[in-house]
Amino acid sequence: MIRLLLIILIALLIGTGLALGLQYDLGYIRVSLGHYLVETNFWVGLALFVTLVALTVVAINLIRRFRQGTGVVAGWIARGNERRARRRTTQGLLSLAEGNWPRARKLLTSAADKADTPLINYLAAAQAAFESGDHEAVDDLLRRAFESTPGSDLAVGITQAQLQLAGNRLEQALATLIRLRKQSPHHPFVLKLLKNTYLRLEDWRELSRLLPELRKRDVLPEEEFHELEREVWHNLLEQAAEECERARKADPEASLEPLTRLWDELPGFLRRDEYTIRDYARLLARLGDEAQAETLLRKVLRNHWSDELINLYGRIEGQKTDEQLLLAEQWLKDRPNNPELLLALGRLSLRNELWGKAREYFETSLRLRRSREALAELSRLNAHMGEEGLSIKLMMQGLAQDNGLPELPMPRA
Repeated sequence: MIRLLLIILIALLIGTGLALGLQYDLGYIRVSLGHYLVETNFWVGLALFVTLVALTVVAINLIRRFRQGTGVVAGWIARGNERRARRRTTQGLLSLAEGNWPRARKLLTSAADKADTPLINYLAAAQAAFESGDHEAVDDLLRRAFESTPGSDLAVGITQAQLQLAGNRLEQALATLIRLRKQSPHHPFVLKLLKNTYLRLEDWRELSRLLPELRKRDVLPEEEFHELEREVWHNLLEQAAEECERARKADPEASLEPLTRLWDELPGFLRRDEYTIRDYARLLARLGDEAQAETLLRKVLRNHWSDELINLYGRIEGQKTDEQLLLAEQWLKDRPNNPELLLALGRLSLRNELWGKAREYFETSLRLRRSREALAELSRLNAHMGEEGLSIKLMMQGLAQDNGLPELPMPRA
């Protein structure tokens, strides 16, 4: 209210001043511009000047408002582009989930430049291109994904490695993952992908070098990790045995040092694992060193009983087969009803040419458990002892058991 009164007061003062000023002749204004000459009364000139200033101010305000209006229009257009990009991105991701690869790739790529997250668009488009079988487009889209977002090297590299693995491009995947591991040595997912790649390449030596890092970073559940460890070292033992076999073909006296050295490298828990011990003993026996295999099994069985290992023990010929039989018979005192031990004793009796004892052990084992091995051993022994009828009967029982034959009426002989 006070402001309005001040404005009215000032306007009245100005009006009064002008009214008084018009009563006096203040002369005229003369402006010369080239060949043009303009003369006017002072008051008219002043009015023209004020009008010119007012028009200039109005023009400046109009220009400023026009510029602001242009920015508003530009912002409105930009927001419209962003909304369309988000809509296309959503439609592209839906098409990707539905398996419509060409449409997904088109929508995601076209929306990438205006999208809030172009990296996601390009990575998803690369997935669609991969599913379509266009590997060149995959590489191009991954490159554009990297260029669109600074610091996305790891995300792009992991996606690239996954697609390479899915496409069975194992060597390329390995190169990608080795590069990523140099950048992020302890990244769990990179380590897991590297593990999968080595597994598929069957590169057991490199995988064995990776095992400590996998354990340290808890990349795998404990049970799965132990299974992987067993598989790795089992295959390394097989490779070492094959190396020894090749060496022995050239030189029958060649040592088993590659295999025995690898055994010494095994983690402690694997050297106490009965399945690993069984594999190692089998390899030693296969390479002709049954004495060393028997010594190993004897030491293990004294402290840790295993039906798997006693079965193998009965198949192996130690340096002194009589002592081997006596030792196994001592174990029988503690395990009189163990069919695997009785089967092993029967085989050890055969090695010592104790035919009657071997037959007794096989029959006792069969009474405790009808196993294919015991039937076959007893049938073979009876055949060599001249009891072909009993041998054939046992063989027929074994065949019936192996093939799950039902009990059916049969004609009399």
